[in-house]
Amino acid sequence: MLSPDDQSIEVRLGARLRQLGMKLTLVESCTGGLMSYRVTSVPGSSEYFVGGCVAYSYEAKERLLGVEHKTLLQHGAVSRQTVLEMARGARTHLRSGTDIEKVMAAAITGIAGPGGGMPHKPVGLVWAAICGPGYEAAWQFNFAGGREAVREAAAEATLQKLLEVLDGQHT
Repeated sequence: MLSPDDQSIEVRLGARLRQLGMKLTLVESCTGGLMSYRVTSVPGSSEYFVGGCVAYSYEAKERLLGVEHKTLLQHGAVSRQTVLEMARGARTHLRSGTDIEKVMAAAITGIAGPGGGMPHKPVGLVWAAICGPGYEAAWQFNFAGGREAVREAAAEATLQKLLEVLDGQHT
């Protein structure tokens, strides 16, 4: 069971969201809810965590988040274009009535393995995106290891990017 300490990313992330008066929503594919699990492991996270979803299939990405079918067909689920649409959709559709100007959204999609990789999209390829008021960016990662190692590294990297964005380290 995860027991966050005062220096964990999820504790620092929660403190920063509180300080800024921001709310967070997450949408996950390859991590299957791991980021949400980590964020909600912090006592009091209901003050800043609105919610999220695991959108694993094309259909879920389309219906729950508004990802365009043509984006999935042209670029695939594991792409910069798709992860940005996922993050935009999370910010818009999963904010539960919160003022959109107070919502940060992070999205993640990737190939955790052991199967599913292709020469141009190998196992370990992950895309993450963050959207917020006046901000939008995406990052590509390539992680090594088995399925759980990829999932854990992907969640860690995305939460770290989110904290960096909130701290103004990415423009």
